[in-house]
Amino acid sequence: MRRRLVLLGGVMLLVTAAVAGLWLLRAPAAEAAERGPIVIGALHAQNGPLAAAEAPLLAALRLAVDEINRDGGLLGRRVELQVEDTGGNDASAVAAAARRLIVEQHAVALFGCATFTCRQAARTIVEAQQHLLFYPLAYEGLERSPHVVYMGAVPNQRQLPAADWAMSGFGRRVFLLGSDGTYSRRMHAVMREFVPLSGGRVLGERQLPAGASGMGALVADLRRLQPDLVLSTLGGESNRALFDALVTADLAELPLLSFAVGEPEFKAYGAGRLGRHFTAASYLQALPGAANQAFMAGLRRYQGSEACEAAVSSHAAVKLWAAAVREVGDAQPAAVGANVLQQSALAPQGPTALDGQSRHLWHSLRMAQVQPDGRLAEVWHDPRQIRPMPWPVFRTHDQWRAIVDPQGGLR
Repeated sequence: MRRRLVLLGGVMLLVTAAVAGLWLLRAPAAEAAERGPIVIGALHAQNGPLAAAEAPLLAALRLAVDEINRDGGLLGRRVELQVEDTGGNDASAVAAAARRLIVEQHAVALFGCATFTCRQAARTIVEAQQHLLFYPLAYEGLERSPHVVYMGAVPNQRQLPAADWAMSGFGRRVFLLGSDGTYSRRMHAVMREFVPLSGGRVLGERQLPAGASGMGALVADLRRLQPDLVLSTLGGESNRALFDALVTADLAELPLLSFAVGEPEFKAYGAGRLGRHFTAASYLQALPGAANQAFMAGLRRYQGSEACEAAVSSHAAVKLWAAAVREVGDAQPAAVGANVLQQSALAPQGPTALDGQSRHLWHSLRMAQVQPDGRLAEVWHDPRQIRPMPWPVFRTHDQWRAIVDPQGGLR
């Protein structure tokens, strides 16, 4: 009898230990679930003139979050995306939206912005809060913040080699066209330095007000100066008016290289009417491969959004952030902000990785021509990954500050 009791006691101890072991295994997951989702924030226009262009970027963020949650979430928790509308692109409103996401919604990382004004307003908040912002667009460079991860190409990866390619093919007498804003002003300053170094000449330039539709003065400039090539940083709906004016003025064959038009916009604005119209990107919808097809199909599930390079960067930003969270076992900005620089991700165009020194993404360069239906066809590709250099190396940091921002606002 005593032996039976001893054996029964041993079995009970084994059962108790097994149950305890199962509880210990399940406890972290249960505790993580009880803490609720990991919240990230998006800063994108959902209303106003920028909403259509930013819709694919927001769709890409939603797609990335859904993919993470479908695969089990992060650290045993769901990821939740909270969105703040930046439709008016007012700096104070953007700053307030970023602050709400961080302080009230407890977002552990912010993703988005599509203009200089939005980026700078959000940057002031993430720096003050010791937080983290992922910016998706190609931009003018001349910037680095320890609290921003720059996913878009900078001039040495995009505008400068593309301009050199175009000048080599069409001639080096250049006209600069842009929108009256910081991006175009700074890019024009960079181009005025770069074009002569490449054996070219800037014949003239014009910056049009945001949303401008009158192109009469511009057409007069082009007819008078007869440039070999127009380099354009004109953004938004003004491009529709530009393309209309070039066709009407019988200038449809004037070589035009557009830097601030996303792939879906070329079709929407009727860019296919121009005979020699080009752009530069690291991603194109026409790229072959299952990864790109899956990405485009995923985006279409979100209100029919079409893929563009900035959407690819937005999607990759969430994946890089998630990889850092998994590796450090923590979603807090301080831990993730340092580790994310060591991460890589597979994008539709291939592997992507960040440069730890500059906090910018490496990019390859594709030149594409706009087809009659508005789609982009690759005409040249440099398969090398180009290291980001936010300050073009042919001037020092201090010289760039004096050239584009004499008041000393560059950092």
